Amino acid sequence: MGFSTLKRESSLVTLILLFILSDFSLNVASNSIEAARGLLKWKATLQNHNNSLLPSWTVDPVNATNITTPCTWSGISCNHAGRIISINLTSTSLKGTLDQFPFSLFSHLSYLDLNENQLYGNIPSPIGNLTKLKFLNLSSNHFSGKIPSEIGLLTNLEVLHMFVNHLNGSIPEIGHLSSLKNLALDGNHLDGPIPVSIGNLSSLVGLYLYNNSLPGSIPSSIGNLSNLVYLFLKKNHLRGPIPSSFGYLRKLTKLELSNNQLSGSIPQEIGNLKLLTDLSLSQNQLRGTVPSSLSNLSSLEILHLYDNQLSGHIPQEIGNFMNLNSLSVGGNQFTGFLPQNICQSGSLQYFSVHDNYFIGSLPKTLRNCTSLERVRLEKNQLIGNISDDFGIYPNLKLFDLSYNKFYGELSANWGNCPQLGILKIAGNNITGGIPPEIGNTTQLHELDFSSNHLVGKVPMELGKLTSLNDLILNGNQLSGGIPPELGLLTDLGYLDLSANRFSNSIPGNMGYLLKLHYLNMSSNELSQEIPIQLGKLVQLSELDLSHNLLRGEIPPEICNLESLEKLNLSHNNLSGSIPTNFENMHGLLSIDISYNELDGPIPSIEAFRHAPVEALQGNKGLCGEVSGLQPCKALKSYKHVHRKWRTVLFTVLPLLAALALIIGLIGMFVFSQRRKKDSQEQEENNRNNQALLSILTYEGKLVYEEIIRSINNFDESFCIGRGGCGSVYKAELPSGDTVAVKKLHSFTGETTHQKEFLSEIKALTEIRHRNIVKFYGFCSHARHSFLVYEYLERGSLARILSSEAATEMDWSKRVNVIKGVAHALSYMHHECRPPIVHRDVSSKNVLLDFEYEAHVSDFGTAKLLKPDSSNWSELAGTYGYVAPELAYTMKVTEKCDVYSFGVLALEVIKGQHPKDLLSSLSDSSLPGANMNEAIDHMFDARLPPPWLEVEVEDKLKSIIEVALLCVDANPERRPNMQIVCKLLSGQ
Repeated sequence: MGFSTLKRESSLVTLILLFILSDFSLNVASNSIEAARGLLKWKATLQNHNNSLLPSWTVDPVNATNITTPCTWSGISCNHAGRIISINLTSTSLKGTLDQFPFSLFSHLSYLDLNENQLYGNIPSPIGNLTKLKFLNLSSNHFSGKIPSEIGLLTNLEVLHMFVNHLNGSIPEIGHLSSLKNLALDGNHLDGPIPVSIGNLSSLVGLYLYNNSLPGSIPSSIGNLSNLVYLFLKKNHLRGPIPSSFGYLRKLTKLELSNNQLSGSIPQEIGNLKLLTDLSLSQNQLRGTVPSSLSNLSSLEILHLYDNQLSGHIPQEIGNFMNLNSLSVGGNQFTGFLPQNICQSGSLQYFSVHDNYFIGSLPKTLRNCTSLERVRLEKNQLIGNISDDFGIYPNLKLFDLSYNKFYGELSANWGNCPQLGILKIAGNNITGGIPPEIGNTTQLHELDFSSNHLVGKVPMELGKLTSLNDLILNGNQLSGGIPPELGLLTDLGYLDLSANRFSNSIPGNMGYLLKLHYLNMSSNELSQEIPIQLGKLVQLSELDLSHNLLRGEIPPEICNLESLEKLNLSHNNLSGSIPTNFENMHGLLSIDISYNELDGPIPSIEAFRHAPVEALQGNKGLCGEVSGLQPCKALKSYKHVHRKWRTVLFTVLPLLAALALIIGLIGMFVFSQRRKKDSQEQEENNRNNQALLSILTYEGKLVYEEIIRSINNFDESFCIGRGGCGSVYKAELPSGDTVAVKKLHSFTGETTHQKEFLSEIKALTEIRHRNIVKFYGFCSHARHSFLVYEYLERGSLARILSSEAATEMDWSKRVNVIKGVAHALSYMHHECRPPIVHRDVSSKNVLLDFEYEAHVSDFGTAKLLKPDSSNWSELAGTYGYVAPELAYTMKVTEKCDVYSFGVLALEVIKGQHPKDLLSSLSDSSLPGANMNEAIDHMFDARLPPPWLEVEVEDKLKSIIEVALLCVDANPERRPNMQIVCKLLSGQ
């Protein structure tokens, strides 16, 4: 072949190559122009104000028929051949839909980011045409509808983000996306189960499905994702156990499953995740103990297990985690001691163990743990000297150790916590005074020192706490006047100073607390008049000034309190009539003005018309159309007649007096011999009359004679029961009411029965609760001494359980009976001041009404616990219910009632006294298997077996577990009745 021939062939090849390249370039340019036109068409559908949106997306400014290359547009990137491979329009204020987006024109697109815009509507199914796509982010928009199934065709995807939209339905089948590394669908409304095929995404590093409504169980196939580092499934509706297969996720650093409905126990295999820094399992229904394997998680920084049903001990080794900055295990049933090295790392910021049964002293490492920001220790059984256990915390914002057993005095160090916002030390045994240095914590907005034994005056320095919203000091022994500096706390919304020894007058500058919605100064020694400035507290919804020494009239300015719903002025020395302005207080729901010296008509508003007689009694001059009060017309007529007779008497009386004097002189000699005898008879009559002064008042009427007549002077035919210190009679009064009359056995002088009688009177006059027998009154008379209660139709719980009537008392009724008794005892122990211990809680002293509602009765052995007394007492109670420690300590505490309640609860479920089980519990060698077997035989055989309904069985077993805690031989380990009520609240 000659040179010329080769030259011609070479030129031909060149021409062919040039033609191919030219054609390719023309195609690329054509596709680029077509894509550009498609984008401009889509842009035209967007809501575009003043044509300011994407200004570089435009036609050729010289020739409007030409379109500039999109590769120069903002947010668009092309490859070397001019094809669009990336569109990044994040945070560009796009508002519209994707309906006109030209998905089919981007066959080479690998990156699409429309994050943080205002796009809405459905995600179109043509998105499945982007087969080269590796990165897709449609997050933080307003997309709705379902995720299109075509997403499953994007097999090259590495990142799929659609979080924070309004998407619903199920997660589509995405098991073929084997290259996917990040899947974020959180913050939507997805409500289908997690697909099992998600376990095929072997490259997945981050899985974010939280803040949805995903139901069902967690697929165990997630355990196949060996490259997973982040797993977030919190805030869904997931049920069932935590898969043990999670133990294979060896690269996992964050596991968040909180706020679901997961059950079962924490898998031991979690301890294999040694790289874990964040473990959050809170707000579920997890049971059982914390596995010891958690001690292997040496990298852990966050451990959240709060609000579950976990029990047992916290492994002490948890305190050795060198990087721990947040431990939250509150709201469980943990026992034992707190981890002693909890702040060994020096980085602990959040420490929350509230609402458990932890005992013992606080970890010593807490004293110097200056990193602390939030500490919640409330509602445990922790003990220690508060003066020594705490230091100075410069970063502390919240501190709560309420309702424990701490003692000692408040330290001035609390004034050196400059960021402290909440300080609560209620319900302990704190003594001494309130340190003035507390006034230095100027960021404080909630201060609660209630239910302690604090004494002395409230320091005026508290007036510096101008950010304070809540000030709660009730239930102490604080004295002196209420400092007027409290009037400077103008942000105060809640103020409780009740049950102290405050005296003098109520400061008028309390009227400056314009944000106050709750004010309670009851049970003090406050005197003088109610200041009219209180009428300025227009946001006040509850005002309680009861049980003081206040005098004068009710100021009309009180009626300016348009938001007032509850008003209690009872047990004072208030006089005069009720202001007529009350007629305008239609928002008032509850009123109590009993035991004052008020007179005149009651206002004609619902709060007064529907008030119980107890809220109005003790005022001799009140009248109105309310049960227990005289009609105002009758009272007016009586007063008119009284005035008329008084005029007549003042006219005739001098004449009668003169005549009487003459007759008296004549008769003096005649009757001189009988003077001694008459004097003796008069003395006897005085004693009887004096006794009659304590006769009961029932609905405003003396009913002593009515009662005696209705039961024919305590005839045996009316007797319905007998007890150790008296007999009970059923009395049907002429009014139609039926009451129970408990006549005590005869006593004279300071006998034991008289003490029991007075003890019962003292207790009953101070307590009111729906689950405590209503007390109507008493009579202390030379002939008879008796109490009058409401009559309860079904009689005692003991009688029902021992009769055929037990079959009508089904499981739900029995659960309610147990709860009712628990609430009554909780009220007596924790809401009465001083606390009342019943000391004879038993089935014979629980009465049932027609609806099987429980009412605790018989307070003959009740004891009022005094904080300044050792409360030693003689042994009292019913055999089989008495706490074992009373046999050797004779010291009465609330825990004695807790033990009796535990016995009672077991009796209600078993249908008879659980003496065999109690004997077994006293045997420390009893193995757990035998105990479980004993519990299985705890159910009353007269009722259908509870295992026929799983939910019923679970409730009863939970109650048995609580009851077993109550009958613990060690009173320190028994829960108090507040905790018992909480444990029973879910049953």
